[in-house]
Amino acid sequence: GYGKDFKRPKRHPVMDRDWEFCPTVANLKDKAWKQLGTSGAGNHFAEFGRLVIKNDSLGIPSGDYIALLTHSGSRGTGAAIAKHYSTLAQKLCPKLPKQLKHLAWLAMDSDAGIEYFKAMTLMGDYSAANHDIIHQAIFNAIGERPLTAVENHHNFAFKEKIGHRNVVVHRKGAVPATRGMLGVIPGSMTDPAYIIRGLGNEDAINSSAHGAGRIMSRTAAFKRFTQKDLKKVLIKNKVTLISAGLDEIPMAYKRIEQVMSQQKGLVETLAKFEPRLVKMAFAKPRKKYR
Repeated sequence: GYGKDFKRPKRHPVMDRDWEFCPTVANLKDKAWKQLGTSGAGNHFAEFGRLVIKNDSLGIPSGDYIALLTHSGSRGTGAAIAKHYSTLAQKLCPKLPKQLKHLAWLAMDSDAGIEYFKAMTLMGDYSAANHDIIHQAIFNAIGERPLTAVENHHNFAFKEKIGHRNVVVHRKGAVPATRGMLGVIPGSMTDPAYIIRGLGNEDAINSSAHGAGRIMSRTAAFKRFTQKDLKKVLIKNKVTLISAGLDEIPMAYKRIEQVMSQQKGLVETLAKFEPRLVKMAFAKPRKKYR
């Protein structure tokens, strides 16, 4: 919880947008409002750490800073919207083989396609609003103001021009890396995150990885590791963990340095964030594997 002295703002311009353009979105507005300014479970987090800036390309001098990094999404509202339109797309593509049914689509010039793209765009803005509110609440609590901020979307579809074609780029597990665009690529609760600037590599559809990515499932992580393993890696990396599930243990993720080395032709690194204080969702009771 937030505690008596940590009041979460419950207003944001995103809630004044048009939520009435279709029944599906309209019916979810109250749910979205209740979850406004929250982060969610899974790999969502809030972290304080050391930010090392290489040059003045972020608009502030090079050097060491204290930074706040968060990862949140569109919560249950975004998940419900995605499920609704995915189900609709599968109904409208009945000839797809069963093993390919999740590749069903909505034509961009159809009513459903236009509606879904508008709903998805609203959810992207709603996700950004959650970041805004979380950051502002924390800054208000500690009596500080940020010098600068960087924000980017992942798991999103973008209308772009690639070469001479107007296309929709679906970036699942990826972020835009168009020339000059800033972004953030996180590692794990103990591994660094990087602020990057895109190089505009069209061979990679102007994209880069959005994070380290998992090397094992959550179930596998629960089976393989213990709280003792987690405590050991936290001490080694001088990270204080407020809360997290064992499925988010750093060893369940790829090494971010290796991921970054493999995409030097996609992005330029501007700053490095080293986590020191990490807050994730409280661990849920799980079956004991050992």
